[in-house]
Amino acid sequence: MQTQARLLLEDGTLFSGKAFGADAELTGEVVFNTGITGYQEVLSDPSYCGQIVTMTYPLIGNYGITRDDFESIRPFVNGFVVRRHEPVPSNWRAEYSVDTLLKEYGIPGISEIDTRMLTRIIRHHGTMRGVITTSSKPVEELMEMIKSTPQVRDQVARTSTPQIYTSPGSKERIVLVDFGSKSGILKELTSRGCDVIVVPHNTTADEIRRLRPDGIQLSNGPGDPKDVPYAVEMIKELLGEYPIFGICLGHQLFALASGADTEKLKFGHRGGNHPVKELSSGRCYITSQNHSYAVKEDSIQGTDLEITHINNNDKTVEGLKHTKYPAFSVQYHPEAAPGPHDSSYLFDEFLNMIAEHKNNEIRKPRQAILAATVKGAR
Repeated sequence: MQTQARLLLEDGTLFSGKAFGADAELTGEVVFNTGITGYQEVLSDPSYCGQIVTMTYPLIGNYGITRDDFESIRPFVNGFVVRRHEPVPSNWRAEYSVDTLLKEYGIPGISEIDTRMLTRIIRHHGTMRGVITTSSKPVEELMEMIKSTPQVRDQVARTSTPQIYTSPGSKERIVLVDFGSKSGILKELTSRGCDVIVVPHNTTADEIRRLRPDGIQLSNGPGDPKDVPYAVEMIKELLGEYPIFGICLGHQLFALASGADTEKLKFGHRGGNHPVKELSSGRCYITSQNHSYAVKEDSIQGTDLEITHINNNDKTVEGLKHTKYPAFSVQYHPEAAPGPHDSSYLFDEFLNMIAEHKNNEIRKPRQAILAATVKGAR
């Protein structure tokens, strides 16, 4: 007989269903993802660290788990909520099931609940904390657990690489600052021949300078960007010295370093079907997103930032560029996984920016010598 599981929200709403995954009890922020496919990439995305993830698509587990589709070394979610869990995958690539993956990492799952109702509650009231459990504890005890469990603030430290590693290439040297990076970012850079050095989240500006990069990639990651002020200071120091490209959390940190501000959204953006408008062309891109925070539009006034992209659903800021220095960022995920590849061209734009910056640096000494020669002739 299948074990029962429960999901309790901090507003007192209780869902009862069937358990899969680990026999465990974990609290976390309850969020939802609107993707139709890509549950493995969602589970292994470090940006979900500490969260209980609800999939709005009703059938999960049907194509199993494959080693090559992971976005990080392990899942960081605290719970998984689905309408229907398929325990026996049907896919020639499948190596094992979602149930096996969750058991391996001590993550509880719950199925056979009304995920539409849960999603509507989150959309109406906003994301809220909850607990997922396979125990028989009374509701009052579970509610006390939700209230007494402190909010996690060290997600970036939990998900970042603890030491430097490299992915050698023959072209531009890119320092990828890992705030909880998805492997898709590294794949996009290495597929273009880049020599990538991945560094921990707390790497200083001087340590990055010693690596002699051609450009700096700021990765995605979990949590509130204001919880990593040391990263903001690092970016401030390096702005103007090297071309910089920020993604998701990297976008928010770039904005903070440039004098803008961030805020928490009511229920965030999560899924592979979010429309984003590029202001320069008017073109709409379908993007992959996963974030709780966004850059406040009114905070950009008075900075050297310019808005390049907006969300077509709620008009939030989706892209920025610096008007003085070679630096830009996007809130969405151009590396997709899961999601469309409409925006992968941004990595090419980053490399073009690096090439232009190099040319400008070469021209500066020549122009200085020419100016000095002309002055001496006078």
